[in-house]
Amino acid sequence: MRIGLVIYGSIDQASGGYLYDRKLVDYLRSSGHEIEVISLPWRNYLSHLVDNFSETLFDRIKNLNLGLLLQDELNHPSLFFLNRKLKDRTSLPIISIVHHLRSSEKHFGLLNAFYRMVERKYLNSVDGFVFNSFTTQRVVEGLMEAKPSIVAQPGGDRMNPDITDGEIRERAKRPGPLQIVFLGSLIRRKAPDVLIRAITSLLDVSVSLVGGGDAEPSYAASLKRLVTRLDLKERAQFFGFLDEQELAPVLRKSHVLVVPSSYEGYGIAYLEGMSFGLPAVGTRAGAASEMISHGENGFLINVDIAEELTDYLRRLQEDRALLAGMGIAARKRYTEHPTWQKSLANIEKFLSGYNLQNPH
Repeated sequence: MRIGLVIYGSIDQASGGYLYDRKLVDYLRSSGHEIEVISLPWRNYLSHLVDNFSETLFDRIKNLNLGLLLQDELNHPSLFFLNRKLKDRTSLPIISIVHHLRSSEKHFGLLNAFYRMVERKYLNSVDGFVFNSFTTQRVVEGLMEAKPSIVAQPGGDRMNPDITDGEIRERAKRPGPLQIVFLGSLIRRKAPDVLIRAITSLLDVSVSLVGGGDAEPSYAASLKRLVTRLDLKERAQFFGFLDEQELAPVLRKSHVLVVPSSYEGYGIAYLEGMSFGLPAVGTRAGAASEMISHGENGFLINVDIAEELTDYLRRLQEDRALLAGMGIAARKRYTEHPTWQKSLANIEKFLSGYNLQNPH
């Protein structure tokens, strides 16, 4: 069948959401479907609202002769009214891929109420949903009546390392500092600043910060100033974005993965760290708890509490038997998780259940 996918910018962008979309496109194409990626330019939120009144965009989608239209929910400000026009003038089924809602993030003042209003209108304008987590599904269904949906969690087997329990134990016992890795874009929501502040009173630790800073360059620059101001340049290293071949050795030598986000719709990084036997530390906000069992394969902290994070890192630093046991439990959690192949196959089955107007 012929399927459209609406996204902002390039599908090759480095984030968990875009990885999910990219994996889905590749899987659908390999299964014989024809995919048209409809890329809208990145602008600010208010400018995106204007897209709803673009006859050019409306005609572009209508004239593609699609059997199904997928939309990344990130594009909701551009589509909440346009979708109603599409429903009025076509019989095109519209399915939204929801990674997490913008209104689930922390915003100042009345912004969250405004975002929630726009997102609710968008969510009501589509026919069904592909959710990346049960947490995201619950949040959306708390805003509206339930619609047909599937929860297809991201796989963690992008690198699928071959590592044994013995290697995890040996790594934990190795002399030297506790090797901490942060994996994610250097944006405020991911809160790498909390990790940086957490290690100030820990002497025998080092941090590898892996992720690009292009999304919020001023925040990324502030992180480097923070490291300098706290005199941590010998213990905190910025790697930038790393591809899979470059990332794997960094994860393999690390002891623990920390991403103290203020909100995660899922958090592929936690699972990818677990694939290397790394206990994961996330927050109690969002979906991190779907992977992290507190005290078993990692820790869950409260948002923005660096002192709490310091305490858990100190425990892992001082108790290497605990570190090894949690690493083995993390690896076990990874092996029990659905693969990308299984999750993507379930999405295709769900999409194929729709009455398509132009099947191919």
